[in-house]
Amino acid sequence: MWLLISCTLVTTLFGTNLTIANVSLPQIQGALSASPDQMSWVITANLIATAVTIPLASWLANRFGRRRSMIFGVTGFALASLMCGLSNSLAELIVWRVIQSASCSPLMAIAQSVVIDEFTGERRSRATSIYMMGVGIPPSVAPIIGGYVCEELSWSWVFYILIPVAALALLGLLKSVKPDAPNKKVEKIDWIGFFSLAATIACIQLLLDRGEREEWFSSLEITAECFLALIFAWIFFAHSLTRKKPLIDLTLFLNRNFALGIAIHCVFGMLFVTPLVTIPTMLQQLSDAPDFLVGVLIGLRFIATAVAMLIMIIWGNKWDPRFLLVLGFGLHTYAGFLMCNFDMNTSVQDMSFVLILTGLGVGFLWVPMTLVPFSNLEAARSVEGTMIWNFIRSIGSSFYISASFIVIFHTQKINYAQLTENIHPYLDFLSFDSFLEMSGGLSIAANELNQQAINIGYINSFYLFFWTSLIVYPLILLISWPPKSFSKAN
Repeated sequence: MWLLISCTLVTTLFGTNLTIANVSLPQIQGALSASPDQMSWVITANLIATAVTIPLASWLANRFGRRRSMIFGVTGFALASLMCGLSNSLAELIVWRVIQSASCSPLMAIAQSVVIDEFTGERRSRATSIYMMGVGIPPSVAPIIGGYVCEELSWSWVFYILIPVAALALLGLLKSVKPDAPNKKVEKIDWIGFFSLAATIACIQLLLDRGEREEWFSSLEITAECFLALIFAWIFFAHSLTRKKPLIDLTLFLNRNFALGIAIHCVFGMLFVTPLVTIPTMLQQLSDAPDFLVGVLIGLRFIATAVAMLIMIIWGNKWDPRFLLVLGFGLHTYAGFLMCNFDMNTSVQDMSFVLILTGLGVGFLWVPMTLVPFSNLEAARSVEGTMIWNFIRSIGSSFYISASFIVIFHTQKINYAQLTENIHPYLDFLSFDSFLEMSGGLSIAANELNQQAINIGYINSFYLFFWTSLIVYPLILLISWPPKSFSKAN
C-alpha cells in the first residue's frame, strides 16, 4: 500500500504542476510588471518543458534506476518550486518553471511502470484505479487551491504549497520503493532523437500559441517555425527508424493494442483539460463570473471524477475495458453536444451538468486506457511504454488547448466583422439616429456585438470538442480483448 501511495504522490506533483499556477497569472503579471503577451510564456514554457522531457523517462530509469531517478526528480521539483516562489522577475520565474516541469515530467512514466510491474493480474485494475486518482484529480482541484491561496496569501504560495507534497512523496519513495541498481551498460542517450523531437514540439507549440497574434503565414516568424517543425520532425522519424536504440522505439506501435491504446489516449488528452479551460473562461468573459463560482464548477468536476474512480476501484476489474471506453467517451460526446447548444443565457446549472458529465467520463476512462495499451506489452518495456503513453497525452492536451483558443479568437474576429455589417441606419426595428443620441449608445452596441462574437467563438470550439470525441469509437472496435497476457495470468 505504501508503494502505491508513494507513486500516487509522485504523479500528483506532475498533475498539480500543470494547472495550479494558471489561476495566479493575473497576480504574477501585476507583481512582476509583465504584459499579457509575456505572461503566456509562463504557461507555454511549462508545456514545452513537460512534453520535451517526458521521453527521457525510459533512459533515466535504465541508466540510474527507477528509485534513484524518482528521488532526484522529486528533490529537484521541490527546490525549483521554492525558487519559483522566490522569483523577482518574469525571466527568473520562467527559468525555474522550466526546471520544475523538467524535474517532474519523467517521473509519472517511471512511477506508473512501478505500479504496473508490482501489481499483476486482477490486482492491477484496482491498483491502477487508485494510482490514476493522482493523475485525474489534481488538475481539477489544483486551480481551486491555487485561487484560494492567491487571494488569502500571495502568488508565491501557489508554489510553496507544493513543497510539503514533494516532501511526503520523497519519504514514501525512501520507505517503500525497492532499490534497483543502475545499469551502466545502457547506451548513451540518443541526443539526435532528443533534440530533434524537442525542437519539433517547441516549434509546433510556438506556432499554435503565436500564430493568431502574428497573422499566421504573413509573419516570417510563423513561417520559419512551420518550416523548422517539418524539418526537425523529418529528422526525428528518419533517425528513429534507422537507429538501433532510438530515444523512442517506434516498433512498439507494431503491437496492436499498444498502438490503439496510445491513439485513444491521445484523443483523451485532447478532451481531458479542455472543458476545464474553456467553460470557466467563457463564464468569466461573458458573465463576469467571480473566481469562487468558477472554483465551485471545477470542484463539481473533481467530485464527479472522484466518484467514478471509486466505482472503478470497487467494480472496475469486472467490466470489459471496451465497454468502459465507450461509456467514458460517450459521456464526453454527450457533453460536447450539450456545449454546442450553449448561448449567452445558458445557466450555471447547465454548465455544471456538463462539467459533471466530463468528470464522470474522465473517472471511467483512466483504468481502461491503462489496461489496453499495456495488456500485451513485455514487462521489460513497461517504462518505455508508459513514457510514450504520458508523452502522447501531454502533447495532445497542450496542442489541442492551443487549437481550441485559435478557433475561439479567429472565429470571434470573423463573426464580429459579419455582425457589424448588419448594423446600419436602415434597420426597420431600430431608430438608428435616436440610438446614437443615447448616452454611450455606440459603445453599448459595440460591446454587445463583441459579446455575441465571443459567444459564437466558444460555440465553435465546442463543436470541435464534439467532433473530436467521435474519432475514438472506430478505434475501440479494433481492440483485441481479452489479451494473451490476461489469459496467462488467469
